[in-house]
Formats: sequence, structure tokens, C-alpha cells
Amino acid sequence: MAPSPQNLGLLLVYFLSFLFGLPANLLALQAFLGRVHRPHPAPIHILLLSLTLADLLLLLLPPFKMVEAAHNFAWPLGNTLCALTGFGFYCSIYCSTWLLVGISVERYRSVAFPVQYKLNRRPVYGVVAAVAIWLLSFGHCSIVIIVQYLPTNSSREANSRPVCYDNFTQEQLRVVLPVRLELCLLLFFIPMGVTIFCYWRLVLIVLSQPQAPTRKRWRAVALVATLFNFLVCFGPYNVSHVVGFFRKTSKSPKWRREAVVFGSLNAGLDPLLFYFSSSVVRRSFGKGLQALHRRGSSLLGRRGKETAEAANEDRGVSQTEGMPSSDFTTD
Repeated sequence: MAPSPQNLGLLLVYFLSFLFGLPANLLALQAFLGRVHRPHPAPIHILLLSLTLADLLLLLLPPFKMVEAAHNFAWPLGNTLCALTGFGFYCSIYCSTWLLVGISVERYRSVAFPVQYKLNRRPVYGVVAAVAIWLLSFGHCSIVIIVQYLPTNSSREANSRPVCYDNFTQEQLRVVLPVRLELCLLLFFIPMGVTIFCYWRLVLIVLSQPQAPTRKRWRAVALVATLFNFLVCFGPYNVSHVVGFFRKTSKSPKWRREAVVFGSLNAGLDPLLFYFSSSVVRRSFGKGLQALHRRGSSLLGRRGKETAEAANEDRGVSQTEGMPSSDFTTD
């Protein structure tokens, strides 16, 4: 059965997020790995590296989501891949929210308390925070695997097509709905509130400093774009948790599929935020573009050289053909 136009649109979004997000995050990963291995890395560099790894984990999942969208959101890949795909998706989403909190707190501290920040800028703090965040997200999102393998798990749509993590039984709902609500409160609304406070205060402090350079002011304003992740990428998906909790129906809201797609866009948007807020990433992106330019120039130069040589050969052949032969010159 061919996918519907709506599902084709969702498939296209998954494809584009994978196509553009993967190389951008690989460049960011190279930049942050290089910075972490240099002397005196700051906790924020550890957190940015962890956020890039979370985005790369999320980018491993679009191929499976594309298969699902191509089958009109029937799931042809079996329970094991369904559980692993859901677990990886939710872990990446909720790990990203708290990592963004840590990054916003670090940036706020660097502006509001610069002296204390420089004295206490130890990389071990970033490592501890990143490990705690990963464990928090892994522990909470293990509910995906647990629900998938409950003995009563017989999730099927009306036309008997297998679906992945949808259309729950009543036994499953008693586990899923409260956990989803707790995920929404602990791993979305609280991080969003902390991030809004930190960036709001950061922008006010920077804009109130008359001696602050214009570039620094624009960077402070650009950091507010981080809230776009919460409001657009993470917001609809988490609101669907609240709606599902109060509706208490076996199927998720119809628009939850689009909300999941918005969540996957986070992996493609984060490198843009890295670019505007981190000089390390800007240098890495610049080097990557220069390398592509040099490679393209060398290929064009080589092709141009081959074309010129071929043209010279053709010109020489044509000139030889146009000259009289030795037999005729003797006449």
C-alpha cells in the first residue's frame, strides 16, 4: 500500500533532517572532541560534546522512522527494533533537554558571576553532570522497553497491522500514562523553565552593559533561539503526553506523529545554535567548508586540465590531418 501524501511529507522531513543533520553534527563532534582534548576544557565543552552525541543518537533513528512512514505507520520491523528505536528516540530527546539546561546555566554563570566561574571551571563538573543526565534519561526511558514486552502487549490497529508503541491495551495504559506525565513534568517543563530564566537573565545582563561589544550582544540575543528547541521541537511532543493522560484512550492523539517529527528536527537545529554560540564550531565548520572547496577546486582543476589536454590532442590531430602528406609534397 502506497503511503499517503501526509505520510510522504513526514518521510521527507525525516530524510532532510538526516541528510543535513548528520554531517553538521559530525563537524560539531570533531570540534568539541578537539576542544576537550586541549588543556583546560570547561564544563560547558563537556556538555556540548554530550549534546552532540545525543543528537547523533537521534540521527540514527530516521531510517527506521522513514520505513515506518513509508508503510503508513505500520511497523514491519518487529518488536525488538520497535523497542530499541523508541528507547533511543526518547533517551535522546530527554537527555537533550537537561543538557541544554546545563549549557544555559554555564553560560549564565559565565556572565553573571565571571570571577567565580573562572575559579570553579573544572571539567570534572561537566563530566559528572553529563553522566547524571544520561543515567536520568536512560532510567526513565526504559519504560519504552518494559511496555513493549508486557505480556498483554498486542498492539494492533483495526486492520490488524502491527504498530510500534501505539494503540495500547488497558493494562499498558495504567503504566504508560502516569510515566509519560512524569516525563513531561520532570524532563520538559522544569528544564524549560530553568532555561528560560537563565537566557532571559543573560540577555538582560549583556544588553545592560554599555561597554559590551556589538558581537557579544548579538550572540546573547542569538542564544534565545535555544528556546526554539523547547517550544517547537519538544513542546508538541510533550503536550501530547498531557493530552493522552487526561483522555485516557488506547490510541495516542492523531497529531502525535507530527509532534515526533518536530522532535527529530532538534538534531538538525542544534548545530546551528552551536555555530552562532561557539567559536570552536565556527572554526570547524569553516575548515570543513574550506576542505570541500579545495577538493572541489582540485577536481575541477583536474577535470579542466584533462579537458585542455584532450582539446590540445584534438587540435594536434586536426592540424596533422589538414597538412599535405609527404607524397604530395614531392610532386
